[in-house]
Amino acid sequence: MRSANTIVFWVAPLALVALAGCGTPQSPRGSLGSPERMDLPSRLTADQAGDVTIYAIGLVGTPYRYGGNTPQSGFDCSGLIGHVYQTRARVAAPRTVAKLSGWGNAVATENVRSGDLVLFSQRDVVTHAGIYVGSGRFVHAPSTGGEVRLDSLGSNYWAAQQIAFRRP
Repeated sequence: MRSANTIVFWVAPLALVALAGCGTPQSPRGSLGSPERMDLPSRLTADQAGDVTIYAIGLVGTPYRYGGNTPQSGFDCSGLIGHVYQTRARVAAPRTVAKLSGWGNAVATENVRSGDLVLFSQRDVVTHAGIYVGSGRFVHAPSTGGEVRLDSLGSNYWAAQQIAFRRP
């Protein structure tokens, strides 16, 4: 169980980074769908996207559980995304990564903002998803035995994947 001081230690600085305008992530090695122009329509306001980001960061440390979709039961990757978007923006996200790959609009890497989805694929099949939080980082529920965590798109493992961004 995480203490309140631990959460504040991690969330406060990360929230400031997420809200500070963020940097551009590493260039993706592939894309799903055609990236759109900068002024993409979105179901989320900028404030909602910020809320999604801060809330997702606050869930770091929650246990992974296949099929999980609440902080109490744990999360898998699409369960985490669905919970965060529903709780903070009242937007229902698809429940599988396959359906998330067609949700919203494709976003070019140079136009990505915090609160957008980041999708990972191998051989053009989407295998994983997370929530982009800025500065080339994302929150996700990675695998059995793990926990929700903050990772870098530039790490060796994630940079080797095809990466695409979508804006709900």
